This record gives sequence, structure tokens and C-alpha cells, in this order.
Amino acid sequence: MTTKTTRPGGPGKPAPGKAARPRAKTAAPGGAASPAAAAAKSAAPVATTRPGAPGATSRPGAPGAPEYRQTWLVLGASSSVARAFARQAAAADSDIVLAGRDIEDLRRTAEDVAIRGRGHVAVLEFDAADIASHDAFVAECRDRARFLNVFVAVGAMPDQAEIDADFALAEGVVAVNYTGVMSVLHRLAPLLEAQGDGRVVVLSSVAGDRGRLKNYVYGSAKAGLNTYLQGLRARLYRKGVSVTTVKPGFMDTDMTWGLPGMFLVASPEQAAAACLKAARKRRNVVYFPLFWWAIMTIIRHIPEFIFKKMSI
Repeated sequence: MTTKTTRPGGPGKPAPGKAARPRAKTAAPGGAASPAAAAAKSAAPVATTRPGAPGATSRPGAPGAPEYRQTWLVLGASSSVARAFARQAAAADSDIVLAGRDIEDLRRTAEDVAIRGRGHVAVLEFDAADIASHDAFVAECRDRARFLNVFVAVGAMPDQAEIDADFALAEGVVAVNYTGVMSVLHRLAPLLEAQGDGRVVVLSSVAGDRGRLKNYVYGSAKAGLNTYLQGLRARLYRKGVSVTTVKPGFMDTDMTWGLPGMFLVASPEQAAAACLKAARKRRNVVYFPLFWWAIMTIIRHIPEFIFKKMSI
């Protein structure tokens, strides 16, 4: 089992307006790569052609075509849910590409993920807000994997009061949660269409269902993302690719650490398992845990003249 890295970068930054949450070390032994190894760019592809191997797939409509191992591209791979998703997908015998800003953190995660399965694990630098870099990033993904699935766990959620005092934070929220995700999916869509199969799973939020006093800027970005995903789902469905929008409630993540009023909090491992299950079933929209569907149905139907007076 090997891990490969490319384009080493500096440490990542916490979401605007949020303090970094202390995190435990990964289960696998840590240790960054040597300077020489870190600077070298591997030319070996992540995906391999092992016909008949578990996790392999063939492109529909191509009788007798070789089978390709599935690769999960995990965007925002430093998040706790993304790490759990990568571990579980690797255990299910998929190759993994971890993409994010904090390369050192991703290397440690890659070592942990690599011991979970028999596939390959690679690390790529990715910044959702740096749209100018997305063409090169997607080109590298295309060169590294014959068959891509995509899991998106990108997000930033500063406190609403801080956003109200600094519009630059509002711009950052929209750039990361909406524009950046739309940009990379826009560039990945032709690759997925050419495959004729595949799965896209995007971690959104119940916050996008209605603009609430305590997080309406973040919620508006997620609402825009959800609408974009509806259209992308219709487009890719015609080529055999599913798009799943996952709307979680409260989760135990770095982004929500320390927030007041948290209740019925789900673990990253539970959320990752739900995302993988939804991907396998090619679900359209999933609330997680399921009771959030009932909660948000009630919230969406509260009359506006009442809702505007509520402090939620």
C-alpha cells in the first residue's frame, strides 16, 4: 500500500472567523515525507486496471471494454467527515484522492486511509476559493484516475455576528460554500459525462432550507448550492451519473466545534456511512439524520410574519 503526494503546500487555514479545533492524531503512524520526496511529483496513476478486482467497474455501453478501479475524489479532505468517508471508501476497496489546502494534514490522513484497503491513496492540493487553479486541478485528476466518483465536503461558517460586521467574511462564505464548489463541479462534469457512469455526493446543510437569523449568509450560500445541484443532477442523469445532495443537521466537526445550542449531534463516522449508502443507492436528496427532514418541513412552513420574530 502506498501513498503519493503532489504539490506540497503550507499549512491550511481555519474557516474565516473560527478558531482551529484541536484534533486527535490519525490511527496510522504519522510522519511527513522527506523534503526530496515531498518535492517530487509522482507520475504513476492512482487508478489501476485490474480487471475483475473488487471495486472495479466498466463503462456502460462498451462491451468487452476493460474494467477500471473506482476512485473517490474527496474535496475538503481535512474535514472530519471527509476523513471518515475516505477511510470507509478505502475499506470498500476504492482508490482515494485526498484534496485540500493542508498538505501535511492530508499526508497523515493518507497514511491512515492506506491501511484500510488494498487500493492507492494520493494527495492533491486544492483550494475551493482559488478558482483560477481549478482547471489545472481537474486536469491532474483526469490524468490520475480512469474512473472518478466525487465527494465534496468543502465548507466555511464564520459566526453570523462577525459576518454582519465584516462583509469580506460574507464574500468568503459564498466563495467557499457556493462559487468554489460550483466551479470545480462545472469542470469535473465533462469528465463524468464521458465516463457514462459515476457518483457525485455533496455535503450541504439544512441551513439552506430557510434563511434563519443566526446563519442566513451561510444558509444563502447553501441554498444556492442546493439549487445548482438540482440542475446538475438533471444534466448528469442523462449520462448515467448520479448527484446526491446530503443535508445534515448538527454534526461534531471542526466547523461546529464550540457552537452553543447544539443538540442531537451526529458523529463524522455516522455521516460518512450515510453518504456512502446514499451514493450506492443513487439517492437525490438525503437529510441526515432522517428526523431533520421533519424538523425542516416544519420550519419551512412557519408563516413569515411569525418566523421573522423567532431567534433561531
